[in-house]
Formats: sequence, C-alpha cells, structure tokens
Amino acid sequence: MKQYILLDLDGTVTEPEEGITKSIQYALHHMGIEVEDLKTLRKHIGPPLKYGFMDFWGFTEAEADRGIELYREYFTVKGMYQNYEYEGMKDLLQSLKNAGRTLILATSKPEKFAKMILEYFHLEGYFTDICGASMDSTRSKKGDVIRYALHKNHITDLEQVVMVGDRFHDIEGAKENGIDSIGVLYGYGTREELTQAGAGQIAETILELKTILLKDDAR
Repeated sequence: MKQYILLDLDGTVTEPEEGITKSIQYALHHMGIEVEDLKTLRKHIGPPLKYGFMDFWGFTEAEADRGIELYREYFTVKGMYQNYEYEGMKDLLQSLKNAGRTLILATSKPEKFAKMILEYFHLEGYFTDICGASMDSTRSKKGDVIRYALHKNHITDLEQVVMVGDRFHDIEGAKENGIDSIGVLYGYGTREELTQAGAGQIAETILELKTILLKDDAR
C-alpha cells in the first residue's frame, strides 16, 4: 500500500488543452509567430513552460522568459478556466481519501495557479498539500517539484510514495527521487513514452488507476 500519492495536474487531474494551447498561441502571436492549428501546440502540455519555448521554438532564455510573461497575460484571465476536470476524478480522489491515503499535488505549473485551478473545480479539499513550480522558474522541472513536495511534507519513507502522471517528465522525476510511478494514458502521453521512461505501472483509465492505487501491492 502506498500511503502518499503524488498527482500531476495537467493531463492527470484536469484536461487543460484549450486553455494552455490558446495561451501559447497568444504568446507566440505577440512574438511574431502565427499558429493557426491549436493541436500543434499540445506538445506544450506537460513540460515546464520555459523549456517548451526554448526546445520547440529555439527561443533564448530571455525570449522564453518574455514568452512566459505573455502566456500568463492570457492564462490568468481566460486560459486557466478553459479547462475541465476528468470525469470520475472526484470519485477517485474521494475513494483514496476514504481509504486514508495522503494526496499531494505535484505539478510543473506555478503553485499559485495550481491552487486557483483546484479551488475553481472545488478539488482543493482532497489534497493535503499543493506543490508546484515557483513563479520565477527556479523550481520548474518535475524532479525538483517532487523533491520539494517530499521535503515540505517531511516524507522520508520513499517506499510509501508513488507519483501519478501522464508524461515522461512525471516518470523521470519520480525515478530521480527514488519513488515508484504510475503512468496514465487518458492524458497526453503515449504508452510507448511512459514505458520507455520506466513507469512502474500504466493505467488506461481513471477506473483502472483507482484499482491500482487501492491495491495493497500498488507499485
């Protein structure tokens, strides 16, 4: 049995595609890049925003920082709310809480925004803590966020912890911190991506994830 369950936000707890892609589109437009097909911007869902701008668009660090500023102009007003919780998520969270598990959000989204999103969906009460990236991007990689969550919550028995997420960043961040992981396929990662990253288990649906997490041998 895993006592501590760390959950990613985007693509794991909520479906953020519209808000994130439109925020990216807005930022790129103001930097002279026009993107009409929002689906081509789905690749930004998961990675830390700064690295996404640098890796996908060849931005310098300064340009990426400017891109983040522009992204937040749209995201804080509209994008944050162009989002919805996955069907069955509240039932999953309630079931885990009823079973005495400790739920902690661990996201590369800035902690301030993560809290606002969970409050908007009335999900904050299920979580013991909400841990995210810092606004200045000094803590943005998933491994750093997980380390922060473990330290902040005084968790030292790593055998009792599992990270749940939909992208390879979640799996690699878990491995970096010596904890188990579960990849989910209802988000944005593929089975191949999650398997190659080394996910301990993979759940296709929220119902399957619930079954895995409530098993005594979840690893």
